[in-house]
Amino acid sequence: MDSVNSLMQTEIYDGKSLADLVTLEFLAQALGSVVAAVVILLAGFIVAGWVKRRIVQLGDSNAKLDVTLFHFLGNLARYVILAFAVLFVLNTFGVKTTSIVAAIGAAGLAIGLAMQGALSNVAAGVMIILFRPFKLGDFIEVDGEMGTVHEITLNNTVIASLSNLKVIIPNSEVWGNTITNYSSFDTRRAEWVFGVGYGANLATAEKAIRDAIMGDSRSHSDPEPFIQVNALNSSSVDFLVRVWVDAEEYFQYQADMKRKVKEALDAAGVDIPFPTRTIVQAEAEQEGGNAKQVDQAA
Repeated sequence: MDSVNSLMQTEIYDGKSLADLVTLEFLAQALGSVVAAVVILLAGFIVAGWVKRRIVQLGDSNAKLDVTLFHFLGNLARYVILAFAVLFVLNTFGVKTTSIVAAIGAAGLAIGLAMQGALSNVAAGVMIILFRPFKLGDFIEVDGEMGTVHEITLNNTVIASLSNLKVIIPNSEVWGNTITNYSSFDTRRAEWVFGVGYGANLATAEKAIRDAIMGDSRSHSDPEPFIQVNALNSSSVDFLVRVWVDAEEYFQYQADMKRKVKEALDAAGVDIPFPTRTIVQAEAEQEGGNAKQVDQAA
């Protein structure tokens, strides 16, 4: 009997003994705390979800705003609200949240030191989302990979390559390398070098090149195209050609113009040279038994 009384008087929680904990008053108080905690959690989830949706809708409703940035801000706001809800729940049970926050901070520091690589990706992801060197749908080249941006997360950037392969690049590699964004501007300048023979009429050749390129509806006349002799090589006179075109048509346009110019030069009778090699075999002298071969490039 004495052992039972001793057990009932043992301090269990917050200065209360087991006998105090089994009273109706304490049970009612505990039940009230549980109900309050459930209500707070439900309210936290509802408010967090509503705030996230509103932030995302704000980004979706305006074409000038970056959707990726507002998705990130929406998720950030949701987690912050949920974190405060959890702190309120702990407070209803009499837990000192100050010490918990300090413990979380210390644990976060230890985890951060242990996960420097992963956290560097997260930090780079935040920089990408905030400074927006590219956005979803942009055609970019980074870290030797070229493709269309499919997804941007805090950890990595996903692009669809030219062969429609899924390429996942860690954000630290993206932010730490040179980023070439082919979609940032509406226009691009295409550039070619076309060689003609030294015996060709340069005025005829230039007119054939200009008519072939500027006759295409995709070529921009403003800014003025650049078509001039740029170099005198060993076997050709080279024309440097620069023409502006819409960025979305650049790749196909550049390929098409090579064929059009070749056909135009052929039609105008302009010779397009290519390196040739002439081999001359001479009689061997008496001292040597091998023939000589002299190469001449023309």
